[in-house]
Amino acid sequence: MAGATQIITPEKVRQLQITLYRKAKAQPRYRFWSLYGELLRLDVLESALEAQFRNDGGAGVDGESLASVKSKRQWWLEQLREELRTKRYRPSAVRRVMIPKRSGGERPLGIPTVKDRVVQTALYMVLMPIWEADFHSQSYGFRPKRRAHQAIDGICQAVHQGYVEIIDADLSNYFGTIPHRELMKMVARRVSDGSVLRLIKSWLRAPVVEEDKDGTKRVVLNRCGTPQGGVISPLLANVYLNPLDHGVNQRCVGQARMFRYADDFVIACRAGRGGEVRGRTKRWLEAKGLKLNETKTRVVDIRQEGINFLGFNLTWRQSRKGRKYLHVEPSQGSRTALRTHLRGILNHWTLWKPIAEVVEEANAVLRGWSGYFHFRNSTSVMGSLKRYSRDRLRRWLWRKHACKGGLWTRYPDERLHDHYGLYVLPTTAAWKAAR
Repeated sequence: MAGATQIITPEKVRQLQITLYRKAKAQPRYRFWSLYGELLRLDVLESALEAQFRNDGGAGVDGESLASVKSKRQWWLEQLREELRTKRYRPSAVRRVMIPKRSGGERPLGIPTVKDRVVQTALYMVLMPIWEADFHSQSYGFRPKRRAHQAIDGICQAVHQGYVEIIDADLSNYFGTIPHRELMKMVARRVSDGSVLRLIKSWLRAPVVEEDKDGTKRVVLNRCGTPQGGVISPLLANVYLNPLDHGVNQRCVGQARMFRYADDFVIACRAGRGGEVRGRTKRWLEAKGLKLNETKTRVVDIRQEGINFLGFNLTWRQSRKGRKYLHVEPSQGSRTALRTHLRGILNHWTLWKPIAEVVEEANAVLRGWSGYFHFRNSTSVMGSLKRYSRDRLRRWLWRKHACKGGLWTRYPDERLHDHYGLYVLPTTAAWKAAR
C-alpha cells in the first residue's frame, strides 16, 4: 500500500474543501470545470509544502532534498507558483526503489521529486473532497477520518449477522496495472478542467528511473499504473475501485458486503454465495484490466478457517462463557516482523551505540506497533511481545557491559522500564482502554 501524507489545512482552504464537497454531494453528476485556479492559491501550496516537511520523504531524481527547500522556502514556493501559472511546470521522472514486503519479496516504490510531491499534494487537497462525496462508506484506505480498524469492525459485525463465507481477495500488482485510459475516463466524469486532466495524465505517464545494485541507471516508460509513493496515487486508486465498492454493496444487498482498504479487500457473503460473488468480482476486475491473484484469493467459511487481513488474524472462537465471537489479534506475520525489527536494533553489532539511543530506537518501533495493533483481542499477544522486548534488551545490556552472571538479578523487569526507559507494551484489553 502507498504511504499517506499528513495534511493540516488552514481555515480558508478547509472552507474551499467544504464547498467542493457539498457541491459534489448535492449533484452526483456535476463535472467541475474551474479547479486549476485553486491550485495556484498560495495558502494551498504552502499547506502542501508543510505536509511534505512533516512527511519527511527522500529526494527524487533531481537530488533536491526537503532540507534545501526549507532554506529558501518562500522563494521556492513563488517560483513553483509562477511555473504553474504560466503552465511551464513539467513533472520529472520518478525514482524507483525496492522495499521489502512483509509476505516476502520486494515492492516497487516510486519517489517523485519534492516539487512534484508538493504539486500533487496541492491538487489532492482540491480533488479529495469531490471524490469523498462519491466514495462508498465501506472503503477505508487513505481517506480522512477512516482507518483499518473500522474495516475490521465492519467484518466482525457482518460475520455476527450471518455473513460467514469470506472471500479473502488479493489483487495482482494493482497499483502497477491500472490502465491509464480507463482511469482518466473515470476522473473526467467528475473533472472537466482540461488543465487539471493534463496534469494528472502527465504524472501517470512520467517515466521511471531504475537503478541496479551496481549503480547502472535506466529509464523505463510508464505505460500503465500509478506509482506507489506518489501523493495522489492512493486517491486515484480509490477512484478506480469505487464502482466495485458500490457494485458489491448495493447490488448484493442482503447477500454480500465488501470491506476495502486500498487494494486489500474482503467480501463477506451469506453461506453458499461465496463462489458466485467471487466469479462476478473476477469478471468485473478483468473487464477493468485488473487481475485477481488466484493463488492467494480464496473462499473460506470463517467458522472453520481464519483469515489474515490488514495485519490481523481473524478466527471464530468460543468464549469462556460459551459465546461465539470473531477473535481479532495481530497475525503471526505481524508478530514476526516486530521481533525481526527488534533483533536488528538489539544485537551484537549495535553494542557500540549509547544505551539511550538504542532504547529510544526500540521504543519508537514498539510505540508504533502497539499504536496500530493494540486493538480488540490483542492482550495475550501484547503480553508475549512485552516479555520478548524485555528479554532482548536484558541480553543486549548484559553483553554490552560484559557481564559474566546474574542476567536476571542485574536487569530485572522494573529496572529495564524505570531506569532504562523501555516502553511497556499495553496489556490491558483494547476495549477497556477505549472506554
